[in-house]
Amino acid sequence: MTTLTRSTTDAAAHAPRAPGSAIRCDADRDRRFMAAALGLARRGLGRTWPNPSVAAIIVAETDAGPVVVGSGVTAAGGRPHAEVVALAEAGIAARGATCYVTLEPCSHHGKSPPCSDALIAAGIARLVSAMEDPNPQVAGAGHRALEASGAAVTVGVGAAKARDIALGHILRVTEGRPMVTLKLAVSADGMIGRQGQGQVAITGRQARARVHLMRAEHDAIAVGIGTVLADDPDLTCRLPGMADRSPVRVVFDTNARLPLGSRMVQGIANAPVWAVVGEAAPEDRMEALQAAGVVVIAAPSGEGGHIDLHAALTLLAVRGLTSVMVEGGAALASSLLSAGLVDRAAIFNGPDEIGADGIAAPDMVRVGLAFSRFTETETRGFGPDLLRGFAREGD
Repeated sequence: MTTLTRSTTDAAAHAPRAPGSAIRCDADRDRRFMAAALGLARRGLGRTWPNPSVAAIIVAETDAGPVVVGSGVTAAGGRPHAEVVALAEAGIAARGATCYVTLEPCSHHGKSPPCSDALIAAGIARLVSAMEDPNPQVAGAGHRALEASGAAVTVGVGAAKARDIALGHILRVTEGRPMVTLKLAVSADGMIGRQGQGQVAITGRQARARVHLMRAEHDAIAVGIGTVLADDPDLTCRLPGMADRSPVRVVFDTNARLPLGSRMVQGIANAPVWAVVGEAAPEDRMEALQAAGVVVIAAPSGEGGHIDLHAALTLLAVRGLTSVMVEGGAALASSLLSAGLVDRAAIFNGPDEIGADGIAAPDMVRVGLAFSRFTETETRGFGPDLLRGFAREGD
């Protein structure tokens, strides 16, 4: 944790404060309010792209102790930012208060004025920020602006969880691609499906509900064209009351074979459909998909004439996506793993076997995600099924 302020006394001498208020630095209190802010930020995942999901909580000192006078999360579509929402709720109570924010306030003029300026104008006396924004347009400038105004600035409270929430944003600005989460359901004998059978239920109701929540927390869900042709999936979020949280549906489709009569295309009003096709895909097929409302994205070809996945992910990031959850099939999963493009993995292990006619999970998964480049982060039961979560080392 880094403290940028010169001292609490010095900050108090410069920052405007509400009558009777006082800047209070308390490590335990900071952790508790930041934990609350991080919980709010996680609820916004999947809704705020191309911006990260950020939360801000404004806390004023009273004779009875600290009181939350304003809170906000980045709005759907990325604006207004969390700090602006929280300041609007706090009003004059923000003067002399502490603002807890899960990512450094922006300091540059984009489609809206800098949040750092808004916090300064509102008279925030102390800023507690979970992490610096790696965006080169910010990169510490927001923190420095608050400190220069006389506010006390503390950076690093809840940093690990904040980084986990903001990983898609981080990768988009540092590597030019969205975060990729690989989700697979694997049977007891290492299979992810059955030949010629379409969708096969490997996990139960509780595990499937968890998957639908994961869909809602990502900007997009992606599959290969083979999965679409075999299963004809909807790829929507079907949790009660969360239909509007369905992400963009992306199909990696080298030859633009996505059927116009598929559930995805026929249900395009429920959630957007993007087809990532090869540059040599037939023009008439691309035009037909576009006429049906599908966004067609032509990506360069890589080895064997297949879509260059690095380039394809870059094109998705250019369009604003910060996170993509890949649900199949085996070929796409294997290619992403081999290319080192998987950042998170959620492997749901079911208790039953599929048998000799099963479709084998990628080798890296079947050997327990021997994922030499990954660390196991979670093990959780969902009824008879087991979820094992993995994260790329260094993330």
